[in-house]
Amino acid sequence: MLNFLLWLMLFVFCWPLALLALLLWPIIWLLSLPFRLVGITFEALFAFLRAVLMLPARALGHKPTT
Repeated sequence: MLNFLLWLMLFVFCWPLALLALLLWPIIWLLSLPFRLVGITFEALFAFLRAVLMLPARALGHKPTT
């Protein structure tokens, strides 16, 4: 909702820029999609490595702090 209100304010103050932003938003979203997928992959990889490294401690009964 806040994004829409900000866009409306931009539309009132500078409508050509608001229309350009509206047209370019899907293109920017598509260009950023691979970076988000890489981020998700690395987050999963680090969670897996943390689980593997903490396995001996968990096997001995240590409770995780997170």
